[in-house]
Amino acid sequence: MSLTQAAINSVLFSMIGMGVFVVGFYILDKITPYKLWIEIIEKQNQALAILVGACALALGLIVSSAIH
Repeated sequence: MSLTQAAINSVLFSMIGMGVFVVGFYILDKITPYKLWIEIIEKQNQALAILVGACALALGLIVSSAIH
């Protein structure tokens, strides 16, 4: 495999991974009974911010494992 092909594959998998991450985060936002950003930013809900951060890390690990 040439260097160009490897770079193209890396960019393609990165784009797919980011797309899956965004869709997963959107689903997380929709299944919660309230608006995440309003709750985190305006109401300063630190527990929810930690939960969303943990979900983002977990989603990122799943996507990276699937691509790897």
